[in-house]
Amino acid sequence: MVTKVHMEALSPTMEEGQLVRWLKSEGETVSDGDILAEIETDKATMELVARGEGVLRRVLLKEGGTAPVGDVIAVIADEDEDIGGVVGAVGSSARGPEEEEESEGERAQPPATSSSTETSPPPESTEVGTTPAGSRQDSGATPVGGDGGRVKASPLARRMAQDSRVDLARVQGSGPGGRIVKRDIEAAQASASAESGEGARGSIRSAVGGEGPVGEDFEDIPLSQMRKTIAKRLVESLSPIPHFFLRITVDMTRILDARKRVNEMLEEGGGDRISINDFILRATAQALYRHPEVNAQWQGDSIRRHYRVHLGVAVAVEDGLITPVIRNANLKGLIQISNEVRELAARGREKRLQPDEYTGSTFSVSNLGMFGIHEFTGVINPPEAGILAVGGVEDTAVVETGQIVVRPLMKVTMSCDHRVIDGATGARFLRTLKGLLEEPAAILL
Repeated sequence: MVTKVHMEALSPTMEEGQLVRWLKSEGETVSDGDILAEIETDKATMELVARGEGVLRRVLLKEGGTAPVGDVIAVIADEDEDIGGVVGAVGSSARGPEEEEESEGERAQPPATSSSTETSPPPESTEVGTTPAGSRQDSGATPVGGDGGRVKASPLARRMAQDSRVDLARVQGSGPGGRIVKRDIEAAQASASAESGEGARGSIRSAVGGEGPVGEDFEDIPLSQMRKTIAKRLVESLSPIPHFFLRITVDMTRILDARKRVNEMLEEGGGDRISINDFILRATAQALYRHPEVNAQWQGDSIRRHYRVHLGVAVAVEDGLITPVIRNANLKGLIQISNEVRELAARGREKRLQPDEYTGSTFSVSNLGMFGIHEFTGVINPPEAGILAVGGVEDTAVVETGQIVVRPLMKVTMSCDHRVIDGATGARFLRTLKGLLEEPAAILL
């Protein structure tokens, strides 16, 4: 029996997927439920399982290629079964990566597209062991002269390797699971520079605004699935949602003292340290529970107030941003929130989160203080009605009882959907949040 393998919707917002790697090869026997491939969605790398059994007769989407949800990307059938009619009728709009440069006089043809508006990424370097810039393959290129194993490297590391002609097969990865990351390529570049003396001169050219690493004036980086989704969601948010912004300044003196005491106790017991952001998340969850009119969502013809706080925590990843969700955050203690955020953020950076771990938030928090940002505004993640943008803690001169003193202050900005949250409503929420942060005893309970 012929079974068509479709590009499945592996996340709630997925519209197309990129084939990271096939785990089954053409001619290999497949059983129902076997893992066929790894697919990069808009947020994570997921497993595609077989929905039939037989032999993987034909692969229609190459590694690195993308296809819309619903497209046929492979065919499973019995060994002697005729699949010509199925393959010929597929007409998939899958887009494969650029072919390698011609070898022995054979010229690769560019992959076909189903729409005249779709274009293939520009040709990239044909350096062996690298992939086209911007393509996402967690288990990337085949090593030179290797045994068919795969080199694991981040997209940034691949681009750096391509630009500097570094052979990924000769680089030892220091990232999770031996993955090659930015620092590994930098180390390889430094080693090559020391041997040839060319690296320093190239760095000087770049520093004074000279030519790019391959002598080009610019480079077009194909969009990852995550970056495409971010772009779409930003348009969906900023265009229809009437944003307005409320700002407060919080005295973090007591939070810093409490954090120091808590971490001293945790270190004695062998536990992990907690961060200022953990206190902020705990306080935000408590404030949202007290103000369900802020922990709300726009539904078009109604406003939905949530009495459980599912807190989205923005985490920067290599391709953009992902927001893991701390579910029932108002019921969790400081240490539990800290541990959960740490674990989810780590898997988010590795693109290993499951859809239920980054969807369903009722309110979001984005903290850029650790990057030296003292104040910014966030873009609301619909259908949520608000997002909190947290800046860094800075020693600031203030006047108290006629005297100038220095206090550690933090600026917080809330972006509000005016269809759901009025100015006074948002102000009451921020007043509660400020009170919890400036008197943290309630947070520690």
